[in-house]
Amino acid sequence: MTESFLAVMIPAFNEEATIESVVRSIPRSIAGIERVGVFVIDDGSTDQTVSQAQKAGADRVISLGVHRGLAAAFSRGLDEAMRSGAAWVVNFDADGQYEPSEISALLEPIRGGRADIVVGNRQVRELDFMPRSKRYGNLFGSWVVRKLSGIAITDASSGFRAYSREAALRLNIFAQHTYTHESIIDAASKGLRMTEVPCTFRPTKRPSGESRLINNIFRHIGQSGLVILRTLILYRPLKIFITTGLIFFLTAVAIGTRFLYYYVHGAGSGKIQSLLLAAVCAIVGFQIIVMGFLAHATGVNRRLNEEILYRAKARSIGEGQQ
Repeated sequence: MTESFLAVMIPAFNEEATIESVVRSIPRSIAGIERVGVFVIDDGSTDQTVSQAQKAGADRVISLGVHRGLAAAFSRGLDEAMRSGAAWVVNFDADGQYEPSEISALLEPIRGGRADIVVGNRQVRELDFMPRSKRYGNLFGSWVVRKLSGIAITDASSGFRAYSREAALRLNIFAQHTYTHESIIDAASKGLRMTEVPCTFRPTKRPSGESRLINNIFRHIGQSGLVILRTLILYRPLKIFITTGLIFFLTAVAIGTRFLYYYVHGAGSGKIQSLLLAAVCAIVGFQIIVMGFLAHATGVNRRLNEEILYRAKARSIGEGQQ
């Protein structure tokens, strides 16, 4: 590993209009860092993104071959950065909305030993150019992630992020739509330290003015919600299943109590359907709780496998750099 090597990775999909200027804008000289490399992760672009990135002087252009989504491009970027010996990784969007000169400030908490992951806080509430639907969608999504992860991140959807080598090796992303929410919950479950710093966020420089990821706000909210729910079940199954099972049990108790009340007062003969519903709710609740314990056992096995994967990646990357 090169102790002072920073890899700036830029996932890109059909960004021929902006990728050249973005690559050229990345500072190649940062105080205290010996070398800065720019990696463009081409997510199966069908335009001139690759040639424009090469023309601009990107150190590496890695192509996924086919369009696999932002999360896949992000994961591949982390792998390539680690294989190249990077001590730190910065993820930078390809549409030119972030300020490259703020990379140093983004890295400062990691280099100072206070964090493993740093998120650039776009201060979404103050972005007048962002449509209200996206603004409030971002705020709500960040609130949900904050409550589920226990980490005080106010802009969970920001793509301007910095990672220590340890964090980059430990993160595992399974979603296909986006990595932003899942990576925070994953990092929290692994005890990685996270913080955020304010960052500049400008209107997109794309000619169309549209987001590649959020072309339909309702679809994006639905997909992000599913990612959050799946991630929560993956990392906190016992809490989710037991809570859900108890809801069914309490419903069964409430319905059963209602039946007993009418039965004691001589009016239970016409309420037999309530007794059946209470029994069904109790059975379903019990099954859900059992599923929770099984999922928890599976989760323990997953954590062991992730630790094995982490050590295997660290060893193979270290051997590959010798």
